[in-house]
Amino acid sequence: MATPNTSGGIARITKEIAHIERGDDLSLAVACRDSDVRNVRALIIGPPETPYEFGFFEFDVKFSKEYPITSPGVRCITTNGGRCRFNPNIYNEGKVCLSILGTWRGNAGEEWSSAQGLESVMLSIQSLMSQNPYENEPGYETAKKDEPTPKAYVAKITHETLRIAVIQRLEGLLGLRDERRQPTPKRPRTERTSSSAGSSEFKSPKGNTSTTGNSNSNGDAGSTSGANTPATEPSVYEYDAEATFNAFDQAHWDPFADLMKRRFLWYYDSYVRTVREQAKQHPQGTAFTRMEFEFPPNSMEGNFDYKSLLVRLESIKQALDDEQGQWVKTGAKQVAQETQLAVQLAFQFKQLEHKWNDTQYDGSRMELSLPDKKNPFAWSLALFGKPMTNLDGGIFSMTLCIPPNFPAIQPRLKIETPMFHHRVSSTGTLCYFPKKEDELASHLEAIVAALENDDPRFDPRAVVSPEAFTMYWGGEEKRKIYNRKLRRSAQESSEY
Repeated sequence: MATPNTSGGIARITKEIAHIERGDDLSLAVACRDSDVRNVRALIIGPPETPYEFGFFEFDVKFSKEYPITSPGVRCITTNGGRCRFNPNIYNEGKVCLSILGTWRGNAGEEWSSAQGLESVMLSIQSLMSQNPYENEPGYETAKKDEPTPKAYVAKITHETLRIAVIQRLEGLLGLRDERRQPTPKRPRTERTSSSAGSSEFKSPKGNTSTTGNSNSNGDAGSTSGANTPATEPSVYEYDAEATFNAFDQAHWDPFADLMKRRFLWYYDSYVRTVREQAKQHPQGTAFTRMEFEFPPNSMEGNFDYKSLLVRLESIKQALDDEQGQWVKTGAKQVAQETQLAVQLAFQFKQLEHKWNDTQYDGSRMELSLPDKKNPFAWSLALFGKPMTNLDGGIFSMTLCIPPNFPAIQPRLKIETPMFHHRVSSTGTLCYFPKKEDELASHLEAIVAALENDDPRFDPRAVVSPEAFTMYWGGEEKRKIYNRKLRRSAQESSEY
């Protein structure tokens, strides 16, 4: 048997990680510790127009010494502590069933080959997050999207994506709740003696049959399950010391924290829109429908509670705004201490102030100033609309907050002037892409480009204003309406 080329495997993994990091796919992100390239954290952002839309789904990817001869091992860690099965092929304990991973039987040609890699694995997982994930379950390939059961499955995934993969995750990052990752319990030492859609029985190790109610169906105190989800919870689990240690270690490493915060601000309008639309269809407290292939704990149990989800979304948004205010206060302390970053920011501001205030670039003009002349961690920007464009005559005020640990954490921009633009959210968040994230000059150039670009690339993963985005890309007539609204924003900006 040939001996694996260990150094070659590490070089390939490093190359694949760099390829994804340099890529323009906004829905994929990867990270690893410098000392441990074989253990990778992957983030997949749920595809638009699916029940997984803009959810943050994280995976642990482990490469053996035999890679790429053998496939990597993949475990989903977005499971609400092992209590939620997000897909027929993504189990509550984190198992991902795919033929490419060797965890599911597939047709000829679907198995792993060394020509595949990390990106192909992530794209294969993302393909499971479809508009009708019910069809991923073997034996249900012919299920139609207009049937009631698939619709019920889509409905509860939509709710739990918001609750677990967005809200719960951000609350943990912001300290709004204790969101420590829990170790995934092993399969319960019980045997299912009978099953049918909507009910099941488990035999305990002593031979007694028991069916218990689910008093915590949504993972929140006070929730109760309804008739459609008689939650059968086995009470005996095996303790897994290795899983506990790994969970503790992983909980202290969060490489996507800043990315998820910034993307939350991008997608905030979409989240709120989804909550309001779904709340009309699913009355408060209605129980989830259990699918035929679901058996606790490998299931998705709970109740619709969009009322509280909206409140929690608003609390997260407020906490992120407060966080930026704290950056400015911490920055003032750094100025007093004359830290290296404070000195560098003051120098960069003077350079860029001279560059932008005294010069026009291809007809674009922007003025820079400091609200507090002693604090370079908060910048005020005023963009003057480019002549002969929809922004002509407009004056748009913006605030750029720079974190005290820049560039590890990226700045956040808020457009203070109300603006109807497909790259600007209702709360003033701008979707822009600096070519060099560690250079503020690149940020300023990207801000202007995002607002003035008349021919952007279509990307549904960059939706920050659903209404404006739909108009912009909705055809000639809708584009005319969009242009009128944008011109009106420019005209009214001088009155703001």
